[in-house]
Amino acid sequence: MKLEDLVKIINSRAEADPSESWTAKLLAQGPEKCAEKFGEEAIEAIIEAVKGDDKALISEAADVIFHYLVMLKSRDINLDDVMKELKSRTNKSGLREKEDRS
Repeated sequence: MKLEDLVKIINSRAEADPSESWTAKLLAQGPEKCAEKFGEEAIEAIIEAVKGDDKALISEAADVIFHYLVMLKSRDINLDDVMKELKSRTNKSGLREKEDRS
């Protein structure tokens, strides 16, 4: 699956009845709840990475990606804009880019 396909699914489910769609329910609770859920999933992924359970990490990584995209949707941020930002950073080293942000 491509990220763009997942974004399309999230966008379509955003319009669903919150009693019938986890995505719609989460979005109806607002950006703060979406960010909280993303954070929870990220912590779970970190725990699995440290434990060394690859299967569990893959599952948690999928949750992280999904909830990250829902969080972006909650703020009406387009994935393309995030990808453009990443692309703009590829012309210099990560160390230089981080230094420039300071």
